[in-house]
Amino acid sequence: MLILHLDHNHPLLIQQLNDLGFSNHEDYISSKEEIESKINQYDGIVIRSRFKIDKTFIDKAANLKFIARVGAGLESIDISYAQQKGIALFAAPEGNRNAVGEHALGMLLSLFNKLSIADAQVKNGQWLREANRGIELDGKTVGIIGYGNMGRAFARKLRGFNVEVICYDIKNDVENSDATQVKLDELFEKTDVLSLHTPWTPLTDKMINRDFINRFQKPFWLINTARGKSVVTQDLVDAITQGKILGAGLDVLEYEKLSFESLFADPKAMPEAFKKLLSLDNVILSPHVAGWTVESKEKLAQTIVDKIKSKFC
Repeated sequence: MLILHLDHNHPLLIQQLNDLGFSNHEDYISSKEEIESKINQYDGIVIRSRFKIDKTFIDKAANLKFIARVGAGLESIDISYAQQKGIALFAAPEGNRNAVGEHALGMLLSLFNKLSIADAQVKNGQWLREANRGIELDGKTVGIIGYGNMGRAFARKLRGFNVEVICYDIKNDVENSDATQVKLDELFEKTDVLSLHTPWTPLTDKMINRDFINRFQKPFWLINTARGKSVVTQDLVDAITQGKILGAGLDVLEYEKLSFESLFADPKAMPEAFKKLLSLDNVILSPHVAGWTVESKEKLAQTIVDKIKSKFC
């Protein structure tokens, strides 16, 4: 089988596929149209997020037997059409779930203890102890939306903190010893910390909006290591300003795209909601790296190798 690799990944991926008898070609620079012109030669492709695999691409990939994405989700692929064509789809959420769980916990503890604020103040010659008095996670209720690989990993990290962990998921019977599955009404009633671990779907698009936020009975903290388009930035900013959301840790953003830096090129073109978000000291941001550790890079690649091997060897 001939495999085309469209993104750089850990070298073990190609090394091990070579050892299993697959032929591997690499093309990290050609345009989508250029790839489409030759994709019919290949039995499989390995991608991350370089471009969307849509109907046009799939129709040109006449001999394709599998698409492997070295990442947690498959939303960049027209899943239903690929499945209609009999193409196997592989993702690797097992590979970076631990990294995501640790990152979410790190963001939460940083918010509770005002670490980013205190760090900046001390480096600026300020020693403000009372202003940086933190709060403890002990005794809080953490609500998780999306209890798949990532949600479960975060719940596992909360062991030992003496917290109640509840989860909401569109699937039934997902709870385990780390979290209790509840209806949305109970989530709205009890949550002190809300952590998102959902893929992007039409159901999760703009899910965290004004109406959704207003259904919570207590002010809460928000952690989003899932998908940026699940949170309406303007509604988040309004809720923080009004005290309905106490603070937020965001690894993903509504405005996230390949050229994120272009948002800063012309300050006049920057969305007002994003400008406000950047000014809030109870918001911490990271550049979509929750699942992006040294260890997860290797684990993601190994997971893909194992799935290809299981299916085709």
